[in-house]
Amino acid sequence: MTIAEKILAAHSGHAQVVPGQLIECKTDWVLCHEITTPAALRMLEERGMDRVFNPDQIVAVPDHSVPAMNIKAAQMYQKLKSWVKEKGIKHFYDVGRGGIAHVVLENTGLIKPGQTLVSGDSHTCNAGALGCFATGVGSTDLAGAIYAGRVWFKVPETMLIRVTGKMQPGVTPKDLVLEVIKRIGADGANYQVMEWVGDTIDNLDMEGRYTLTNMAIEAGGKTGIVAVDDTTRAYLAERGVNPGDYTEYTSDADARYRVIIDLDASAVEPTVAYPHIPSNGRVAGSDRIAVTHAYVGSCTNGRIGDLRDVARILKGRKVAEGVQMIVVPATQLIWKQAASEGLLEIFVDAGASVSYPSCGACLGMHSGVLGPDDVCISSTNRNFVGRMGDPTAAIYLASPATVAASAVSGFISDPREYNGSIEAAD
Repeated sequence: MTIAEKILAAHSGHAQVVPGQLIECKTDWVLCHEITTPAALRMLEERGMDRVFNPDQIVAVPDHSVPAMNIKAAQMYQKLKSWVKEKGIKHFYDVGRGGIAHVVLENTGLIKPGQTLVSGDSHTCNAGALGCFATGVGSTDLAGAIYAGRVWFKVPETMLIRVTGKMQPGVTPKDLVLEVIKRIGADGANYQVMEWVGDTIDNLDMEGRYTLTNMAIEAGGKTGIVAVDDTTRAYLAERGVNPGDYTEYTSDADARYRVIIDLDASAVEPTVAYPHIPSNGRVAGSDRIAVTHAYVGSCTNGRIGDLRDVARILKGRKVAEGVQMIVVPATQLIWKQAASEGLLEIFVDAGASVSYPSCGACLGMHSGVLGPDDVCISSTNRNFVGRMGDPTAAIYLASPATVAASAVSGFISDPREYNGSIEAAD
């Protein structure tokens, strides 16, 4: 079996599972935010099923529309907060103590290898970098998970993505995942697990791995996953998690894969996904496209390493005239670390605006929504029509380094133009 199959077998009481098999799976964790959770709670309340299976296995993080930008958003936030208090849910990361739910969760030490996680958010696959099975579900399945701690799954097939070689200077994990999605298409991993292996993956830090698993859904995947290794163990140990606290699973040598993708990391270049789909990838700087907005943030690329990449390029430079640049640290802790390292000062001196930790403009709800005919280069995960605001706006997806280079030049640019490296601004 593969890693994912072993986890699902262990959580459904089966010695073995096979792709296509329907199982009832125990959920170790349920992640809730203020957008999809209230709908799930209403379903339970209307049916007299207003309970939680275990308040200690639920994590609640308001992040999509906080601080509230209108009355409706405030009401959704109030609903989540009152439910948390009523049910005694202790893992609550409120505004001012949280940030983007997926990035908050990955740093808590709560979710561990070998476990299962569901949430009413498609980018829940982010946590798969920890060697767990994490996936987004609809509000109906979320309601069932909250009530019973169980959910139905069809066991997915697995795609093996084998990445070898050393990445060029200026190339990041975001470029790797955009290259893979370009090759297989936006539905190339439909209802599959995207399992990442190879020496390139072995040499990535956890932040880079999160970027890879986060965007599994952009290829239609059920989730992404990376096997536990010393990097994972060290990361967990820093968060007070010991090896005895979790179960490590590895794929068997004779595990069956739907398809195997081989990628030479040394051949990957800084990549930009053109509108209006993440699979429309081209080499950064291929076309001279003027931008009006540059956006850095989201659960894909709002971590401290991403902000450092941006600061290296912006240091001593200015955002181009006519370009609005917004930087959104993913969590309160990342915001604080960026401040202590002097990164926020670099951003402000360059002419960028630093916003509060939240999903921000990624889903077009607030904090930088695009207007008619705006052109935005963004480190987020989706560039669908209307995703970040007006449907006539054009969204180009890229790494934080490419976003920063483009903000400075005023055109979509290759970060390697900055003396050949994203570190050149040091």
